[in-house]
Order: sequence, then C-alpha cells, then structure tokens
Amino acid sequence: MNCVEDHATASTLRAFLGELPFQRGSAEDAGRALRALIDASLDRLPLPGEGRTVERWRALGVVAAFDLSLVKLYEGHTDALAILAELGYAQPQDGSAWAVWAAEPPNARLSALGDPEAQTVLLHGTKSWCSGAASVTHALVTAWNERNEPVLAAVDLRERGVNITGTGWQAVGMRASASVDVRFERVSARLIGSPRAYLERPGFWHGGAGIAACWFGAAAGIATFVARDAKHRAGPHKLAHLGSIDTTLCATAALLRETAAFIDREPAADAMAPAMRARLAAEHAAAFVVEHAGRALGAGPLCRDAHFAQLMADLPVFIRQSHAERDEASLAERVIEEEQISWQV
Repeated sequence: MNCVEDHATASTLRAFLGELPFQRGSAEDAGRALRALIDASLDRLPLPGEGRTVERWRALGVVAAFDLSLVKLYEGHTDALAILAELGYAQPQDGSAWAVWAAEPPNARLSALGDPEAQTVLLHGTKSWCSGAASVTHALVTAWNERNEPVLAAVDLRERGVNITGTGWQAVGMRASASVDVRFERVSARLIGSPRAYLERPGFWHGGAGIAACWFGAAAGIATFVARDAKHRAGPHKLAHLGSIDTTLCATAALLRETAAFIDREPAADAMAPAMRARLAAEHAAAFVVEHAGRALGAGPLCRDAHFAQLMADLPVFIRQSHAERDEASLAERVIEEEQISWQV
C-alpha cells in the first residue's frame, strides 16, 4: 500500500527509530527515546501552515507507527515548539523537553494566581492526564486566572512545588505515556500570550489535525502487519480484510493531504471544520483497521508480536481523545451554517 509517498524527514526518523534500543510498554524507554530524538534534532519539524504541513504529519505518523506512547510525548513536545513560535516566543533552549497539558476535566482545575496583567503567575491546583510528566523538563499548561479567563503558562517542572504523582492513569493501553496527575503548589510560571490566545489562534486546529496524523500513522503501521502476512499466507478472507483496510487508509490519507494543503494555503483561516473532519475520518479509519487487522490475523500476533500487540492495545485508547458523536455533531453544525453545502469531487 503506497498511499503516501515517503519523505526525507519521515525516512530519517524511521531509520533512527529502527536503530534505537526500545522496550515497548516502558515509560522510562519512551522518555529516553524522546530525549534521543531531541538530541538528534529530530524534533525540529516544519511548522504548520508554512507550506510543509504534510511533511510534519508524515513525521508524526512514522513515530506513531513505531510506538504510540512515544508519539504522545513527541507530538506534545513538537506541538509546544509550534505554539511558542506562533505566539511569538523564542524557541526553548537546547536539550529541554516540553509537553502540552490542556485537558480540562471538571475535577481538576488549575488556577493562575496573581495579577492578570503581570507576566508571571503562581500555578495552584491539579492538572490531569499529564503525558510524560516524569520525562519532560517543561510544560505549557492551561489554567484560569483570577478573572476566570483561560490562560496558557510555561512552567519549569524542576521548580519547587511541582509534585508529579503516580496516580490518575489506570488504562492498560497507552500506559507507557505515564499520563498522571501533576499537583502544583504556588509554582512560578510565565504567561504565554494574552488570555484566550491559546484557544483563539489559528494553530489550535492545526495542532488538533496533527493528532489525526498520529492516529493514521498507527493504523497504517498495523495495516503493514496485515499486508506482510498476506504476502506469505494469502487467503480470500485475509485478502478481503486487506482490501477494505487499503481502501479506508487511502481515502483517509487523501483527506489528510487535502487538510494539510488547506492549512498551508490559508494558514490564518478558521480550520475548525477541515481539522474536525480529518480527526473524525482518522478516528473511524483507526477503529476500522484495528477490527479488521484482528480478524485477519487472529490471536497469533496479538500474543507473540510485541510491536503489533502494543499498537493494538494503545490505539483504541488514544483515539478516545476524540469526543466521538459530540465532535460529529459540532462538525454538522458548522456544515449547515455554510451558505451552500456541497460534496462535489
């Protein structure tokens, strides 16, 4: 299946990861792998909206096909670099590893205490689902200031008052992402942009679509196992599964390329609908591939192949970052707002 032509950045990442000692399911190895990628300058991806968005997404897809917990950390780090660049801040110092923690569950709200007009605040409260918390040095975190406005802050996780817990993540899938709760007790942090700038910037949806590239990359990685097996042990049922997988992946790849082209063509435009469409398509493709790959290959590789088994365990958890029918309803609302609805080729 050659739905997407290869690219040098993706090829370099694939070769690097192929030589990297790595224990799947290990949070420590995921952290070490992130560090290795940063040290090799393989975290310096093209920024979204600058003409090479599809190259960025192919790179994310390669890392996702290798390991989803690693790409969770890698995507967060590269997204942080893109956010800082978009909001006009200098790139971080060499060797630092970043995360973006923007989950806002109702039971874990982070406060940004202090003068809302100041450049620094004190973070206080708990942040949930902090992927790679024990492996990164810094994070961009969403919080709420004393005017109840959403803000983004950059925090050095080595500061006093940061407590990286071991709680908050019980899922078997994506366990190595170590997405635990982090408690902040009046920790000094620097505000990034004005209130709401993080949410209202064009790149918010560019980053959201980048997650779809991760889901797609993992699905394509799973599909590779089916294709490889079918070459040696073909049968009508296995071939039928592979044909349906190929159709689904190629259609999704085309939509991702179209979305990347839109972002590059109109980087300041509202990309909510294209990004949401890409995310939903990638989510559906991922679920489809997981189901059909399992049926095509049976229990053997699930029990005996660590790489395949890890992807199959991780991907269903990762795609739940989508809000499923709620996202579909949001997309539909945007569609019917358009003056003319068209699904022409």
